[in-house]
Amino acid sequence: MRITEISEFKGSTLCIIFDDESRIYVHRDIASEFHLKEGTDILQSAVDEVVKANDLRRAKERALYLLDDRDYSFTEMYEKLEKNYPEEICLKVCNYLAGNRLINDRRYAESLARQLFEVKRVGVYKARMELKRRGIPESIIEEVIAEYDDEEISFARLEELVEKKYERYLTDEKGVKKVKGALLRQGYSYREINAVLDLYDLDFE
Repeated sequence: MRITEISEFKGSTLCIIFDDESRIYVHRDIASEFHLKEGTDILQSAVDEVVKANDLRRAKERALYLLDDRDYSFTEMYEKLEKNYPEEICLKVCNYLAGNRLINDRRYAESLARQLFEVKRVGVYKARMELKRRGIPESIIEEVIAEYDDEEISFARLEELVEKKYERYLTDEKGVKKVKGALLRQGYSYREINAVLDLYDLDFE
């Protein structure tokens, strides 16, 4: 097939039209890299490589744009990209980002764990589930959680959470039940919850 026309499309994107009236849209840098010019004969396999290279470029740009807003785990980034790009492209981009430490599961997990435990004051169970949901490998999850999985520290964290957010509800059985449900959803065990609530005078139970 032969390239019959190359024209400006939008921004840095070019429209390349072939003699069979098919067309592709690629970044001008990709067109330059593959030496695409009007009147050039090109195999379909080469056109496929051009499209793949353009998709890779676009996927990288998309990933870098996403990282401007927040950090991502390897799995999260892959899942974001796979909505628009094939598996091969997604893996290449994620491996590129990981190789350049633009994404790093351990760094991400440590940051998220600090947020969960120190700011949101969740329990170990919820933190573990949240890290797992973000695609963090099990080995990293256990390592970062180990720092916070201490009975005394967990008790103090829960005690502060109850004092600041839930103490006002501990006035009747209905309120206590509501608090227990909320703390269970925060990832604390019945044993931890009951131990902290034992600090309060709950004679109505």
